[in-house]
Amino acid sequence: MVIMALDHTRDYFHSSAFLFDPTDPTQTTLILFLSRWITHFCAPAFSFLAGMSAFMVGRRKTTGQLSGFLFKRGLWLIFVDLTIVNFAWYFDIHFRTLDLFVIWSLGISMIVLAGLIHLPRKFILLFSVILIFGHDLLDHIHYPGNILWSVLHEFSIVKLSDSLQLYVGYPLIPWIAVMSLGYYFGSLYDPSFDPLKRKKIFNSIGIASIFTFIIVRWINVYGDPLGWKQYDTVTKSLISFLNPNKYPPSLLYLLMTLGVVFLFLANSEKLKGRVVNFFSVFGRVPFFYYIIHLYLIHSVALIFAQLSGFGWQKLILPGWITELPGMKGYGFDLWVVYLVWVGVIASLYPLCKKFDSYKMNHKEKWWLSYL
Repeated sequence: MVIMALDHTRDYFHSSAFLFDPTDPTQTTLILFLSRWITHFCAPAFSFLAGMSAFMVGRRKTTGQLSGFLFKRGLWLIFVDLTIVNFAWYFDIHFRTLDLFVIWSLGISMIVLAGLIHLPRKFILLFSVILIFGHDLLDHIHYPGNILWSVLHEFSIVKLSDSLQLYVGYPLIPWIAVMSLGYYFGSLYDPSFDPLKRKKIFNSIGIASIFTFIIVRWINVYGDPLGWKQYDTVTKSLISFLNPNKYPPSLLYLLMTLGVVFLFLANSEKLKGRVVNFFSVFGRVPFFYYIIHLYLIHSVALIFAQLSGFGWQKLILPGWITELPGMKGYGFDLWVVYLVWVGVIASLYPLCKKFDSYKMNHKEKWWLSYL
């Protein structure tokens, strides 16, 4: 959750965000690329852990009850993404751009998972693995302007009318599989399951995933729609190698990111202390934190734009901020991005901690499970 905020802060504050892609080997710097690359792990972790969480919640419910909960929560996430979250990105009362981003993908994935949980667990694993390893077979199928295909598997911006466009950032097929995979592995957290065995399994999967990523990426034939290129410097070539496609997440992207997620889960379980407690606060109120961090970052960006002479009005956005030609000339150095990011996290910590305490002390309030 904390790392995610770095990427969103960069979108609204870094001067080069409006000039070139931070993952472009020909234009980026290593530190800028790594600032973007480290945030690649966020969305896969969110989706995978949401599936795990669904399994854990299901231990206290019947299958039917869990299915109903996932279905309703999925609808709620879709509604919030198209309204409250969408407004946070743009501050545009006309809603000229509708986004289908991470919250949307989590919502749809929960609705699909509501049906999948009625099937045998081995089938859920098979379903997940087939989609993750096989969906790149669809990479070369294109239906320009087709909303259904965009929603399923192709990043696109679809013009719905003269004043409305649909931004499909998170096509669904691979993300659904990531959540269902998380649901399958949630069973390894059953109280009767040996923690040492769980650690061994997760370490093995994590190492195997990363090695598979390296080998398949090097072969450069399958697993990513764009592949990688060798450049005149090692740094540029490394950036290209470590930049698999995220929209939609290719097999190589998921091997790279989920491999690290498995390793982290395997080796962080017994970590304790103040640092762990600090980050856990955000993890216990993720949806609450997600919404308010967007509003805070965008609001601070308005202030910075006004103080820098750019004008706050230009931060009322008709489209995605980094793709608007009018944003060129706005922005700050990367160190300012990091400074703002730290300030955002520090300012949200007390609020998240207070809300976390409220949730813990009011478990009888059913509606808190939707926040």
